[in-house]
Amino acid sequence: MHYLLIYDLAEDYLIRRPQHREKHLAHAWTASDRGELILGGALTDPCDQAILLFHGESPEVAERFARADPYVLDGLVLRWRIRPWATVAGATSAAPVRPCGRPTLTH
Repeated sequence: MHYLLIYDLAEDYLIRRPQHREKHLAHAWTASDRGELILGGALTDPCDQAILLFHGESPEVAERFARADPYVLDGLVLRWRIRPWATVAGATSAAPVRPCGRPTLTH
């Protein structure tokens, strides 16, 4: 299953980010190396939210990440929430659904 971790960022996020970024990136790449974090980054124009895509058996994988994330711990993230995402199309979808007559590929 895929899970979206959605961060609401502090107004001064861009100003404060540089002093916390190395720790946050190390945390993110460690989760990626474990195969949990698929993609992550801030939304731009405006830079008021960030979205991180996780793969796991339960939302706990995203929750565990957020609770230990330096951006959360240091107040750059005001609020966070996790949304299950039923991905059905694309090479890395969690539950591929093909149109009738087309085979479902496994990965």
